Amino acid sequence: MESLVVRGAPHEYVLEEGILSSLETKLKARGFHHVLVVHGDASWKAAERFWPEFTAVEATYWQYNGICSQNQMDQLAAVVQSGEYDAIVGVGGGKLLDLVKGGAYQTKRPYVLVPTLASNCAPWTPLAAVYTDEGTYTHYDVYPENASLLLLEPRLLLTAPKELFVAGIGDTLAKWYEADVQLGSMDEKSPALEVAYYTAKLCRDILLDKSDEALHAFDIGEVSTAFCKVAETIIMLGGMVGGFGDQYGRIAGAHSIHNGLTVLAETHDILHGDKVAYGILVQLALEEKWHEIEALRPFYEKVGLPYSLTQLGISLQADLRSVAEKATVAEESIHVMPFPVSADAVLTAIKKLEEKNEGLQAGM
Repeated sequence: MESLVVRGAPHEYVLEEGILSSLETKLKARGFHHVLVVHGDASWKAAERFWPEFTAVEATYWQYNGICSQNQMDQLAAVVQSGEYDAIVGVGGGKLLDLVKGGAYQTKRPYVLVPTLASNCAPWTPLAAVYTDEGTYTHYDVYPENASLLLLEPRLLLTAPKELFVAGIGDTLAKWYEADVQLGSMDEKSPALEVAYYTAKLCRDILLDKSDEALHAFDIGEVSTAFCKVAETIIMLGGMVGGFGDQYGRIAGAHSIHNGLTVLAETHDILHGDKVAYGILVQLALEEKWHEIEALRPFYEKVGLPYSLTQLGISLQADLRSVAEKATVAEESIHVMPFPVSADAVLTAIKKLEEKNEGLQAGM
């Protein structure tokens, strides 16, 4: 077994209504007196009414272009270095937070994260998914430092579109299936891997049990216990799977399918978690676990996760060969599966999955 590196958690983490009122105090406690606040357009509109007025910390605000690319990281690093900031504060979704991690690494600055939505574990992990400027996935980087501070304001998370929360459920559900395919067959696991494996199962169990109730919070516009529990499952528990499991608890087939789908221009506006949710089903098809696919179908339907290419908005006449080839390039995580996976195998799995979906639809 390869060596294991544990990157368990941010240095400090709090979920609490009104927590942003203590942001300046927490920045000062860390010796941060001049910070660069990186944000998006929509994310800042959501966060602004929760944002505190700083009196002792000087903040400069910088808006990113909506993508986490190497070029955008370089631009951010140049801004940080020219301004001699003590730290970077990221306010936004997963791509923005990943960008902040990359910029912080390049400039050797600490970073603080304030997520505006619960759609993935990006706030928890020192990892960034990197794309081209056009939106095609290229690779992910793992950095040596976790966030110095992570603050979750649940009322802010609830202002995000409901479909982003649903996508987060899909992305986090993959934690179990992608960890199980690696860790499930291990006879002896280190304590860190036991934590990762248990946490991955906990992700699945909580999501299957509480997601429907958590989604009701969006309908009534009120924070609930179930909403907070699922939000923390997406962000904290999801992050812990990879944080303790390292390469054995991060990604496998489902995320490779996501990455393969990014070669299709029509998928660039499809949410990450929706593509990953579909990727779970393709991974299970590769494993010939059709019973598990059928067991998941009612859950997908209930919460609104896509279980077919059609539901993703992808034509069956699309270049699926290119998708399969991208998903199986040598560096892809699909190759951690306990059997060889070729582009032909992926293409066959996708077609079989679509045939099964058509059969189930016809039988309804």
